[in-house]
Amino acid sequence: MIFSRPCEYAIRAMTHLADSPEGVARAQEIAEAEDIPLPILSKVLQDLARDGLLKSRRGPGGGFRLARGPEHISLRDVVAAIDGTEDFYRCVAGLAGCSEEAPCPLHDMWKHFRENLMVSLETSTLDSMAKVVKKKKQVAAKKGPRLSGVV
Repeated sequence: MIFSRPCEYAIRAMTHLADSPEGVARAQEIAEAEDIPLPILSKVLQDLARDGLLKSRRGPGGGFRLARGPEHISLRDVVAAIDGTEDFYRCVAGLAGCSEEAPCPLHDMWKHFRENLMVSLETSTLDSMAKVVKKKKQVAAKKGPRLSGVV
C-alpha cells in the first residue's frame, strides 16, 4: 500500500465509525472489530481528534465519534491527518531539481498518477466507504468461512 500502516488503520477506524449505529465507539471496540493493535489505534485516534476529524468523550457512554457527517469527510482528509500529502508532490525518483521545466524520467507518469489519486481521495467519503465495506462484509458472510488451502 502507498499509505503507512497507521494511515490504513485510520481509514479502517473512521469507516467503522461512519457505519456505527450509535455513531460512537470506544477504541477497544474498534480495535477488536477491525483487528487493529489497540496501542497503535489509540495514538491514531488521538491524532485524528487533534486534527479535528474526531471528537472524544471519556467516561460512561464515551468514546470516539466523527466530528462531522461521514459524507463530509473525505479519504484525503484522513490521509492528510495521518501521513500528510507532501510526499505526493515530491519527485518520485528523488531528484531535487525535478519540475515541469526540468522533469525526471518518471515525472509525467507520476504527475498523472498523483492527480488521479488525489481526485479519488477527495471524492471518496467515509459514507461511501462504509457502504461498500458493509456490502462486502455481507457478501463474505453469505459465502461462509473459506477452507484452508483452497483457492
